[in-house]
Amino acid sequence: MSIERNTNLGNINVSKEAIASLAGGIVSECYGVVGMASQKVFQDGIAELLKKENYSKGVIVRKGEHGLILDLFIIVSFGVRISEVVSEVQKKVKYSLEKSLDQDFESINVFVQGVRVMD
Repeated sequence: MSIERNTNLGNINVSKEAIASLAGGIVSECYGVVGMASQKVFQDGIAELLKKENYSKGVIVRKGEHGLILDLFIIVSFGVRISEVVSEVQKKVKYSLEKSLDQDFESINVFVQGVRVMD
């Protein structure tokens, strides 16, 4: 599943991995977010913090009835209001992706996988 556009100059295909990497980059710039987390939490309850090149592993892109659905897995900083951070992540990701990809997003679901104290 990808975004496909047909223009008079040719075809454009944006893969779901590219969408996921773009979303991960946007999320990492949000206030209160330490980074993207792996979708899978280890058995001891610790989430893996992903490096820049692996952001797409912290994002699931699905097709919904009225657009795409994103599931974002993040780690937030200790001492911030989690509900505010999540709300801002949803707004920023939805706005940025809709503007850059010209595609509707049905929902942006954010899953907080952990809280980290930053040095």
